[in-house]
Amino acid sequence: MRVRLSSKSNSESGGAGEDGERGGQGGQPRRRLSAQQRRELIEAAASELFAKRGYIATSIDEIARRSGVTAPVVYDHFASKLELHRRLLERHFADLRALWREQLAGEEPAEQRIPRAIDAWFAYVEQHPYAWRMLFRDTTGEADVQAEHEQVIARSAAAITPLFLAQPGVGELVGEDRDALEMAWVTMRGVLQGLAMWWYEHKHVPREQVVASAMNALWIGFERLSRGERWEPPAQPGEAS
Repeated sequence: MRVRLSSKSNSESGGAGEDGERGGQGGQPRRRLSAQQRRELIEAAASELFAKRGYIATSIDEIARRSGVTAPVVYDHFASKLELHRRLLERHFADLRALWREQLAGEEPAEQRIPRAIDAWFAYVEQHPYAWRMLFRDTTGEADVQAEHEQVIARSAAAITPLFLAQPGVGELVGEDRDALEMAWVTMRGVLQGLAMWWYEHKHVPREQVVASAMNALWIGFERLSRGERWEPPAQPGEAS
């Protein structure tokens, strides 16, 4: 007796179709996506996996499965895992730079613009939990990845520095000292990132309270600097006052 072989395509049986997309639930073929839509799915899946597992523990095959495509489709968009990782770092840092530029612009007093910007920053953290964790918590030991991460951070900081320098108190603090400028930036970044990581473990705390804590740590100091106040070490015993 001759057996008739099934003529179902890969996509009909839940595998990958000719375009590299996997079948939908129940064996139904998935609606064909545009190249840009597939790229967005890949980037979203990669952000989540990199954030949860780190660079080394994440594979292209796993990113492909999470995206609903095949590994060759991922490589159609990104030549390597390192290139995909770099693209995500650049994209997420660009989103944050755009946020700062948008929120700090305007003619309102600084005491209105700065808390508005910090609130928007924490709103981004709240709405994009994988993006910020990838940016600030990935502690991979891969030397190439660490070097790339540091380069992207440096480029992003250089791009946002002029805006930061224009805020009240910053110019008075740093003057022409580039090291002082970098330390001021690292101080602000450390407060915000540290609070973001703390908030991730304490989700019951409302965002407005986190923003208030950041403002108490940052605004009071920079606002006093803008009035000409500076901290000076206390005189040692026997020194002239």
